[in-house]
Amino acid sequence: MIRNRNIKVVATLGPASSSYETIRALKTEGADVFRLNMSHGRHDDIARLHATIRKVEADMNAPICILADLQGPKLRCGLFEGGGALLVDGQSFRFDLEGTAGNQNRVQLPHPEIFRALTPGATLLVNDGLIRMSVIDCSDQHAECRVMVGGRISDRKGVNVPDVVLPLAALSDKDRADLEFVCELGVEWLALSFVQRPEDIEDARKLAKGRARILSKIEKPAAVNCFPAILDASDAIMVARGDLGVELPIQKVPAIQKQLVRGCRAAGKPVIVATQMLESMTGSPVPTRAEVSDVASAIYDGADAVMLSAESAAGQFPVDAVQMMNAIAEETEQDPGYLEAIEAARTPCKSTVSEAITSAAREIAETTALKTICCYTMSGSTATLAARERPRVPILALTPDPSVARRLGLVWGLSCAPVDPAIRFKGAVKAAVCAARDMGLAGQDDRIAVTAGIPFNTAGTTNILRVVSMSESLDAQSEAAF
Repeated sequence: MIRNRNIKVVATLGPASSSYETIRALKTEGADVFRLNMSHGRHDDIARLHATIRKVEADMNAPICILADLQGPKLRCGLFEGGGALLVDGQSFRFDLEGTAGNQNRVQLPHPEIFRALTPGATLLVNDGLIRMSVIDCSDQHAECRVMVGGRISDRKGVNVPDVVLPLAALSDKDRADLEFVCELGVEWLALSFVQRPEDIEDARKLAKGRARILSKIEKPAAVNCFPAILDASDAIMVARGDLGVELPIQKVPAIQKQLVRGCRAAGKPVIVATQMLESMTGSPVPTRAEVSDVASAIYDGADAVMLSAESAAGQFPVDAVQMMNAIAEETEQDPGYLEAIEAARTPCKSTVSEAITSAAREIAETTALKTICCYTMSGSTATLAARERPRVPILALTPDPSVARRLGLVWGLSCAPVDPAIRFKGAVKAAVCAARDMGLAGQDDRIAVTAGIPFNTAGTTNILRVVSMSESLDAQSEAAF
């Protein structure tokens, strides 16, 4: 499906969007990627959603990208007498390993690894940061804290430790089971939660065994601090602003978002901006003006995708939310200032032959009025490099691998078309011309750019760029010219 925009829309599926009719409507109205949230739903529920997506894909004859979002370790306090307690500013409060019910003075925190990592002065956040405490004394069995910002604490509330790198793997036992399950089902991307260090990505990659690419969620200060190394180890990034806004001063999040997006663009790796983008549409058919501006800001920055969470998973207006996200994207990208912002942030990079080819394709396409850039690709890397250039013309990725066509659905500006394997460059040109014509990207009198690599059907070998006349290529008598 050809969209009238370049940025992609990720829609989370859930109770409000689990039927065939709704998923098809979401795809029709603008969803490019479907997110399966492994924090909710049993394996049989996830399997049903996956099967429904693939049925929509087959019926619409359009590749659909699926992102499975792993839950990650969840740090929670224990239970309270009466279900909770009210904490006031300045009081002392103790976390410990004792299994008895908590009260106004203490509660169990069944995570000894936290106590081993804490030092006096460290901050503990409870209930999404609504309660803030400072550690005044600690051991490997307890943490005595001073309540800085009080409030009601209750059973099983989440605990965040923003300024300490915890000795916890990003994958819990549940995550390992979920990872194997969704890889066997067949998903294109795995979103990894609780990333603190590059080693977390490598652990997930070993378990995935090449069956899915790894997307790291940046939601902890430790991940921000070593972002270049995490980016290098990852295939894509998600700016998870919800948890970032809990663990960091919320006013720092916009600047961090822009820094992360710029870093991903320079590296040529997809980046999703996520969390509360159209949050009010969980219960309202229209968003707030501030939410619309928030979405537009991510688009101006050149993000590859924007994401809907509760809006499409549990809200009252899932299809309307996708329609709105699509409309904001189309309108923003029509602004002349959008192109100026995108091009001003372009990072020149021609260190490899493939990078030089894709850079030249953009320059030629924009200076000679070509209609589209067609990339014949085996692994998807060349098409992703073409997208990094953020050209003014459409990019068509041609691949004989259906899984690659699906995976590229996350990447800025890419439309994907499965084609037969090519043996010679002539075959790649014919495939490009026919696909550009059939998808309405170029007409009889137009010209297109075609990139490919020799030897064919080998990843990472892009070394050919040719400008092709559609009229000559569609003429069977001129076939010998190729």
